[in-house]
Amino acid sequence: MQAPQDTTTPDVLPTCPTKDESVNSEIVENPPPLFVAPRGRMADKLAASAPYNFFLSTVTDSQPTHTDPLSVTFQELLDPSLGELECSLQLTYMIDINWLLEQYSDAGYEQHPLLILYGDESELETISDKQPNVTAIKIKTKTGFGLHHTKMGLYGYCDGSMRVVVSTANLYENDWYNRTQGLWISPRLPAVPEGSDPTYGESRTDFRSSLLEYLGAYKLAKLESWMARIAETDFSAIKVFLVCSHPCGDYYIPDGPLWGHPRLGALLSQYATTIDATFPLVAQSSGIGEFGKSPQLWIQRQIMPSFGKDNEQKTIRRLPGFRLIYPSLANVLQSHDDICGGSCLPYSEEVHKQQKWLENYMYQWISRTRHRNKAMPHIKTYCRWTPEGLQWFLLTSANFSKSAWGITRYDKLLYINNYEAGVLFLPKIMLNEDFLPMEPNGKHPQFPMPYDVPIMPYAPKDTPFFINYLRSEESESE
Repeated sequence: MQAPQDTTTPDVLPTCPTKDESVNSEIVENPPPLFVAPRGRMADKLAASAPYNFFLSTVTDSQPTHTDPLSVTFQELLDPSLGELECSLQLTYMIDINWLLEQYSDAGYEQHPLLILYGDESELETISDKQPNVTAIKIKTKTGFGLHHTKMGLYGYCDGSMRVVVSTANLYENDWYNRTQGLWISPRLPAVPEGSDPTYGESRTDFRSSLLEYLGAYKLAKLESWMARIAETDFSAIKVFLVCSHPCGDYYIPDGPLWGHPRLGALLSQYATTIDATFPLVAQSSGIGEFGKSPQLWIQRQIMPSFGKDNEQKTIRRLPGFRLIYPSLANVLQSHDDICGGSCLPYSEEVHKQQKWLENYMYQWISRTRHRNKAMPHIKTYCRWTPEGLQWFLLTSANFSKSAWGITRYDKLLYINNYEAGVLFLPKIMLNEDFLPMEPNGKHPQFPMPYDVPIMPYAPKDTPFFINYLRSEESESE
């Protein structure tokens, strides 16, 4: 059986203007300050975000996000209040090394060891010649359809502690400018006491073991010191599950760590409260794969049986429906960057013509509550909810595609093209409740949804945004 071959396109189309060439030139020339928290205060901001530790990236052209306690800039990830940085590891798809090093320099860490695993950039191959403290390794996938799509940062501090950040943002300026990105930031994780049992400091979610399995699958000697550090770090404060994808073909599911949609399904079958099938899966993605001529071919046959699991599925039940939030053309045209707001939405008209049935399931990007209605989403999320609250919520780099989530054969063999990483919020573990509250309830903080609920379907005349529109705009301007 061949690996999944849906058209995997870059996170952005590189022909769009850079920030300095943006259509909003007056705003760009005098950008507002993006230190949302004063220097030295990010630790307080992170503590106040508990128990979810879930942030959205600050949007340059949306002033209310600059004072939002759940908005964050990349600079804040390097804030001294989080710890005195000793070294860091960045995993990404796209990267602008000059921008990234500028962020480290502004924080005073330009000479600290930095290891980068990346997927799409050739200029980094000799970066160590110019910047000896930086090591960059391009990660190649097993097929021509795969991407190193994970966005994750590991930050090691001088006192032996560390921190994990799982994100949807690439490491270049435009991804942190006028787009909606998601970040989960772990608490500070101390080193375990010397002589501790190897199992000491594991979380209830086995996050440490999952992270070690994921990094170990790269089989890179350069990661060994990081893996040793992780093994000697106390992860017990973490209450989310790590859900990753790793390129594999003919992978026998029962024999090892689970990747892709079987991994998510296994966790839901252990911890997700039972809800009625009338409550659909809501997928929200910046990229859409090739699904075939009907939803039965992959979505209903493979994805929904995994995404629809719960802890009481002892008998066959009706599969839940699904909804897909993806910006319409009208959504993009009213964005901060006009048509170029869609440069992070690589869905093509050619693919859509083969699956026009998908329009029956598509919903608009609306985020007025979070002041991001005009900030096009590069964030990816998946969840189910009822009137009582969220059954579960996943923040991830994984687009809604076969390459990201995989395809299975005989329920035993798994094929995945991409590297991906995300974190799963389950109320049983996080709050000892059946649901995450979507409204204030006086007992637990409201879960900070990135978009408005209820969600709104496409109007009859709406079409999805296609990257072709941007290419047409480029051709007309030449």
